[in-house]
Amino acid sequence: MLHRAGRTSWKRFARVLVPSVMAAAALGVGMAQGVLAASFLISGQKFQVALDTLDAHGLSIYGTVDVTRQGTLVPVVVTGARRAEISGLCQSVVVAIPVLGPYTLRITGGRRSPIEARNLFLDATSVSSGQANFDDLDIGVAAGAVSKGPISPQDRNSRFFDPNGFAQQADSALLKDVRFTTVAVSATTFNVPGLDVRLRQGHHECF
Repeated sequence: MLHRAGRTSWKRFARVLVPSVMAAAALGVGMAQGVLAASFLISGQKFQVALDTLDAHGLSIYGTVDVTRQGTLVPVVVTGARRAEISGLCQSVVVAIPVLGPYTLRITGGRRSPIEARNLFLDATSVSSGQANFDDLDIGVAAGAVSKGPISPQDRNSRFFDPNGFAQQADSALLKDVRFTTVAVSATTFNVPGLDVRLRQGHHECF
């Protein structure tokens, strides 16, 4: 009876965990190879992205609404960069495993060499930075008039994108100790030296 219960727990564990791990590994590989699609329905689960530094060239910040597969609307603030160098990446998401409890999937990279990204977009519900330095900053520009940084083509064509809405842009920006609570990240290229994916029992978030 105990042996049977153990087998049942492992099957439940595998059904929930394996797709999550495979998806995370595919995310890391896909972003590293620059093949991740920039348009997708979000899961709606929030995850953490922490960066030691974000050096962005061509910065945009604007609001829109992401949509889950079930049709739930999630308002987000999008931080976009035409080109970015990132040091000290940490990404974490907590996955609830039936019977076994929470497990944390944690991805790190860019500790010794910077991560290079192009057309990077982070869809976040909250953003904080220990220090932020902007060059040629414009606050209050209409979202449809943003020219210094990128607007995701999928966002621009979305019915939730307001071209007259509030936005911010800068020629460049250097952010330190950055923390994003995000629902989606996309990039045309995302090259991650020293990519490391680990799964640990319990809560081991980036922050």
